[in-house]
Amino acid sequence: MIVRIWHGWTRPEDAEAYRRLLQTKILPGIHRVRGYRGSYLLSRSREKEIEFVTLTLWESMDAVAEFAGTDSAHAVVPEEARRLLTRFDDRLEHYAGEWVP
Repeated sequence: MIVRIWHGWTRPEDAEAYRRLLQTKILPGIHRVRGYRGSYLLSRSREKEIEFVTLTLWESMDAVAEFAGTDSAHAVVPEEARRLLTRFDDRLEHYAGEWVP
């Protein structure tokens, strides 16, 4: 399994709208990509902003490339999300992972 890790930040007043957008549109839309295995959405309050961490799970780097393109570390951030974010990672990290109960 490959874990793709991404960070984005919003103003507190935009956090709920951003969370809703991720949960109802963006993350469900990724299900169409072969090899996508789910995601985790994490958040925390950081002084004057809310930090979001998205962990997406993939079958392989080939599946990641199907989603992100040939530059697999490139962030895929739809315009609708960009309007709610104050800043975000342009590049992502990928880790090999395995489930350990």
